[in-house]
Amino acid sequence: MQVRPPYRDGSYTEPARILHHAKTLQQRVSLVELLVVIAIIGILVALLLPAVQAAREAARRMQCSNNLKQLGLAAIAHESAHGHYPTGGWGIRWVGDPDRGFDRDQPGAWTYNILPFIEQETLHQLGSGGTVDEKKAAAVQLMQTQLAVLHCPSRRRPALRPNFVSFHNADALSENQKTDYAGNIGDVQTTPTTPTGPSPASGSDIYANGETYTGWPTDQTGIFYAHSATRHAEVQDGTSSTIMIGEKYLSPDHYENGGDWGDDGGPYATSSDETRWTIFAPLPDRAGVHDIYNFGSAHPGGFNAVFCDGSVHNISYEIETEIFRRLGNRDDGEVIHGDAF
Repeated sequence: MQVRPPYRDGSYTEPARILHHAKTLQQRVSLVELLVVIAIIGILVALLLPAVQAAREAARRMQCSNNLKQLGLAAIAHESAHGHYPTGGWGIRWVGDPDRGFDRDQPGAWTYNILPFIEQETLHQLGSGGTVDEKKAAAVQLMQTQLAVLHCPSRRRPALRPNFVSFHNADALSENQKTDYAGNIGDVQTTPTTPTGPSPASGSDIYANGETYTGWPTDQTGIFYAHSATRHAEVQDGTSSTIMIGEKYLSPDHYENGGDWGDDGGPYATSSDETRWTIFAPLPDRAGVHDIYNFGSAHPGGFNAVFCDGSVHNISYEIETEIFRRLGNRDDGEVIHGDAF
């Protein structure tokens, strides 16, 4: 109960004055204690936040590594089943065709050809046996089906994003899925860097015979490129010393808008969207820096890559240029051991 002053002039009796001062002091101490507790909580949050963020990034990096592991094992299974790694297809503007098999007559890129080996047989077979128009409609459905395995969670999640490419064998579409992973072309840059493949045949058959087209690159040193059918035996430097698939570089400016030439189409036609060279140093994603040739990622320190033996490694952005170049060449006689990267 509050002790009121007994006098009209507001003064206290001695006992009342002592009690008043004691309560005032107690209130001040309580306020100081509260401020101290708040300060301590703030310090703890500041200390814990980086640790929480680091733990989350470690989990995202692990998921990314698992994605690459799955893609790499699928490509190895393809090689075991068909005698060669997935073909790179016919180049930009050509999407996969379910009725053209798995060899060089297949217009679709490596990402299309591994679908049956990542439990996506139904997706791979969309439009099978259909007319040209039915297949073109099915190709749209293919390109708009989102697969988490094609995305690094540190960069972005599966979603439909703007498409700026018209395809020979697909109806027009304004949005499609993207991919954060790219196949290794090698350490020789070809001109043009993204071959367009054969033009659509005249008449009712829109699909030209890929074997008759003379514009395919013949000097590529990696695993996936236009019209490729690389065999396990051709990886003379060793499967544990040759990159198969890695994360691709992409500027944060274009994570969502499809405005980068290395991300404007989709994953199922051979182009700079899903292939990269090791002649160019890997880069961490950086705003304002645009590049369609490099491997790289949103992870700090380095990017993930799966090698031809199915092992996944984190490769530092600081890796020596010559060592990185050699990791992309399957048969240059320069074997790079794991302790070098």
